Amino acid sequence: MLPRAAVAWSIVRRLPNGTPSDRRRPKIAKLALNQALRLYVEERLAGTAAAPDGIVAPGPTVPWIGRRHGQRKDRRWGKAWSPEQIAQRLAIDFPDDETMRISHEAIYQALFIQGRGALRRELTACLRTGRALRTPRARVGLRGKGFVSSEIMISQRPAEADDRAVPGHWEGDLILGLGSSAIGTLVERTTRFTMLLHLPRLDGHGEAPRSRNGPALAGHGAEAVRDAITRTIATLPTELRRSLTWDQGAEMAQHAALKIDSGIQVYFCDPQSPWQRGTNENTNGLLRQYFPKGTDLSAHSAATIAAVAATLNARPRKALGWKTPAEALDQWLMKRETDPVATTV
Repeated sequence: MLPRAAVAWSIVRRLPNGTPSDRRRPKIAKLALNQALRLYVEERLAGTAAAPDGIVAPGPTVPWIGRRHGQRKDRRWGKAWSPEQIAQRLAIDFPDDETMRISHEAIYQALFIQGRGALRRELTACLRTGRALRTPRARVGLRGKGFVSSEIMISQRPAEADDRAVPGHWEGDLILGLGSSAIGTLVERTTRFTMLLHLPRLDGHGEAPRSRNGPALAGHGAEAVRDAITRTIATLPTELRRSLTWDQGAEMAQHAALKIDSGIQVYFCDPQSPWQRGTNENTNGLLRQYFPKGTDLSAHSAATIAAVAATLNARPRKALGWKTPAEALDQWLMKRETDPVATTV
């Protein structure tokens, strides 16, 4: 036999409208009432991807075609903060203004629920939706393993790199595109700061069959990758060049020369173990929003990929207490100037 309260509740549920006080009144979305809050949310969903000097990287120009906005290569580029990043960052940017608060669920509702549309529906195209976990690209046989010895395996990497307490330990990889095009990625483990390597194709690519011992005209052979990493790493203080962890791809065959050129020690993951570079794998997944699979990555200039890197470095991260990677790195650099002995963040 049902308890009296349960019976009463079942009767109320069967009433067509309940009593007048039971009727749910339509709720006005918070974003519809607060213009400043709405503009803040819209800017971080759809604001432009730009380099630190303000030069905008527009990405593809595509029309709005509805809520399901086609393949990833057909989506416009934006700042693309997640609703959770936006909600958590508000308390940092507006610590004394309680009106500038909203939950991430309320942002999703404003985008997706009919009748709550305080945000323009086309902003859904800027969400990082429909992205599967990135799968590691296959390696061919035992290619590239001849240059990897036991003393430079990840098991020999300093313990300080594992707990992320000391900045300067990097993870790297290539993301590949159409026609063997590629962009190199470097991610600092402690601050999640990202640097991208511009790897343009060499003259003659695609014009004739590649010779067996000729240069890698696709632009991401061992020499090209070594030069690109050296140029990029050289912009960092020596203390931020402690180690670089890579998979056993042939593009890192000149790691010994890279150590001489840049002063950074290279370590290699175990075969078929992408989780040993988990920070880099996660970042590569975020980058696919801007550089989808099946597109020609060589079409992007150095300025364009720098703007994308700056956009990622300006997104707040949960792992950093909702600071951005750029802020976390700046904080460490300022601490280093005031206390040269300090090494941790």
